[in-house]
Amino acid sequence: MAAMTTVPSYTPSLWVRMCHALPRLDLTMQMKDNIFVPDSWEYQQTLLVLSSLSAIALVISLLVVLSFLIHYCCCHRGDRSEGSEEEEEDEDGSTGHGYSGKKGRGICCVTWVAVAAVTLCCVAIGVGFYGNSEANDGMYQLTSSLLTANYTLASIDLLISDTIAGLQLSVSGPLTSMEELFTGSKPFLVSTRNCRRLSDNVVNLLSSISLARSSADFSLGNDSSISGASIIPLTPVPPSVAPTVVPTSGLMPNPFSPGWAANTLMVNEDYRWLSYVLLLLLDLIVCLFILLGLAKQARWLLILMTVLAWLALFLSWGSLGLETATVVALSDFCSDPNTFVLNSTHFNTGTSSDVLDYYLTCSRRMNSPFQQLLTQSQRALSNIHTHLSSLERNALTQFPKAEKSLREVQQILNSTEGNFHQLVALLNCRGLNKDYIDSLKGLCYDGMEGLLYLSLYSFLSALAFTAILCSLPGAWRSFPRTPNVSSNGNPGYESLPLTDRQSPPPSVSSSVLVTPSQSVPFYRCS
Repeated sequence: MAAMTTVPSYTPSLWVRMCHALPRLDLTMQMKDNIFVPDSWEYQQTLLVLSSLSAIALVISLLVVLSFLIHYCCCHRGDRSEGSEEEEEDEDGSTGHGYSGKKGRGICCVTWVAVAAVTLCCVAIGVGFYGNSEANDGMYQLTSSLLTANYTLASIDLLISDTIAGLQLSVSGPLTSMEELFTGSKPFLVSTRNCRRLSDNVVNLLSSISLARSSADFSLGNDSSISGASIIPLTPVPPSVAPTVVPTSGLMPNPFSPGWAANTLMVNEDYRWLSYVLLLLLDLIVCLFILLGLAKQARWLLILMTVLAWLALFLSWGSLGLETATVVALSDFCSDPNTFVLNSTHFNTGTSSDVLDYYLTCSRRMNSPFQQLLTQSQRALSNIHTHLSSLERNALTQFPKAEKSLREVQQILNSTEGNFHQLVALLNCRGLNKDYIDSLKGLCYDGMEGLLYLSLYSFLSALAFTAILCSLPGAWRSFPRTPNVSSNGNPGYESLPLTDRQSPPPSVSSSVLVTPSQSVPFYRCS
């Protein structure tokens, strides 16, 4: 945490600190530290233990649902074993569902529990959509910052290569011609050779500047390919248009490339976002059709939705376990990202720790590690200008044929100095540090918040589907059975044995009213 005080405009959020403070246990139930080391098996064990909590919760949910199913089955069997007279009295006093009294109130309560669980599931779906959007916004900010950093690194690499190519072109072309023309004049020849030596010195100094860029991203042409090229000021393509080279292998390139990381994260984020959208739509469809089945009292629809509710229950607890491990690992990284970046071999291979620390912290008290190289290069370019100005004043009167070569060298030097000033500005830590801070904010603020909302969604939806699976069997009992049609064509009555049949009801005309005192024969309904 102390290392983060040097990073401007970024402090770990409250959620990061809370999740980072969670105790860690390995598979042997021993306490471990919470330092972010994703390649360590001990650290991976702590994440597995945290993820296993959702598996334990899934087992508890299954036991709860199983106990309710056994309860309903036993109660239903007990109801069937009771005397038929008591059941017939309950049916005779019912209001349409075949139940009344205490049993009717119980079934009504179970139905409303199912409706409340579906409502809770809908609330969880809304939370999930918001969390998915927040996580996507955080990943978009992260990838945008990485692409901007990749654009800066590409511009630095192009400026260095263009400057080196221009100086090499001046050495191999115009300066060589001038040396041949000034063969008979030693002072002019010495000045020309000094220009060649200073140009080679600048080439060597600029070649030593390295920010660990991937060698597959850019390649310099050989001397023969640039011998006839004209040097113009660079206008690098912005990151939204510039193509990013993705390595053919699935491993992280060595050294680390922000463009590769941005492409990989964008592809994975697309799949993650789409997976959560499909999961949320599945939950929404299940909830809506359960409400429709309760309203229409359709048994077949509720049976189908029960099967999908089982699937949604497993997916909810599974996603919660994955989100728990991701949130904890992300909180460990966001609590002190500088330490991980400085110690990771993917980032510091080919790059000194001083260079990384300069761009990660960007403190005013720190000097640029390239300051000495840039100062020496600037002095060398100024000395070349001085020698060329001296030759222009003194040599052209005696060697007019050298004017063309001298103008070419001056033109190349002017373009080289323009690129050099852009290079000095890009090598300053403020640009890359801003991209680094923006990426941390996107990942550790919006991304962390989105994952926490998704975790809440998974937990609420798992509870809701557990309650739904517990209450649906009781809701089925409130549905009226479909009336059967007897052999004589009278609906609502089932055929009884001959010994149990009663005399058919007398035909009553519409004008005759049956008083309560009259006895009406009872017919058993299916």
